[in-house]
Amino acid sequence: MPPRPYETLVAWKRSHALGLRISALCRRLPSHERFELASQLRRAARSVPANLVEGRGAFGPGIYLRHVQVALGSLAEVDYFLLCARDEGYIKAEECEEFATEGWQIRGLMVRLAAALRKAVEQGGKGHRRIAG
Repeated sequence: MPPRPYETLVAWKRSHALGLRISALCRRLPSHERFELASQLRRAARSVPANLVEGRGAFGPGIYLRHVQVALGSLAEVDYFLLCARDEGYIKAEECEEFATEGWQIRGLMVRLAAALRKAVEQGGKGHRRIAG
């Protein structure tokens, strides 16, 4: 099977890996958080790479840009839910900071991707399939 187009995106690779780590973390949260914090955190973490996939498969850089923006919002939610987990004593501050550092690095990749897409939109949509992220 040929590689999926989004699999070449560094932002997707790293956000997918982060999502897997978040899922493992959610399994450690108390059972009473399964339908609240764990669910919200897992859904937000999965939304990041999922929106990159959806945007990469979209027609035109404008739609792709919108999905990157949604992914950025989901990444901000992940950061907030991790703070909640830390402040409620479910994870240690060091672990929260490790996740936050990875999140900020992924955010930087996505901001650069968004800037390239914005430029493609301004140029009339030419060349968006060549944009890396």
